[in-house]
Amino acid sequence: MKSIGETIASLRKAKGMTQSELAEKMNVTDKAVSKWERDLSCPDVNSISKLADILDVSVEELLKAKKQEYSNTKIKDLINLIFKAVALAMGIAVIVLNVLNKIDVEASIIMLGIGIACISIYLLDDKKNL
Repeated sequence: MKSIGETIASLRKAKGMTQSELAEKMNVTDKAVSKWERDLSCPDVNSISKLADILDVSVEELLKAKKQEYSNTKIKDLINLIFKAVALAMGIAVIVLNVLNKIDVEASIIMLGIGIACISIYLLDDKKNL
């Protein structure tokens, strides 16, 4: 299923229209049409029926667009990135605070433990994917 921008672009191309031609018929700029097609913005609600008429489709067909969904892979990558970032941040914080004499041994051990736990979780999950 296509996004609304992909739908507008494919319908416009099927009609043999340029973005400028569609923009002129819609009384908008070609930059507005470009933003619609790249899913950076959407046509005004009041102009949807005019757009559907110009593209010779029903409003329902024009608005049949997929929702942007995050794949499990993207979510997993983000979580792994967070684990690595937390581990790195804990290590750097301990070093900097130790150099500045602003941290005691117990706090250092706790922070390093958090960092090691994060790296361990990341590595265990990474091993499962091999």
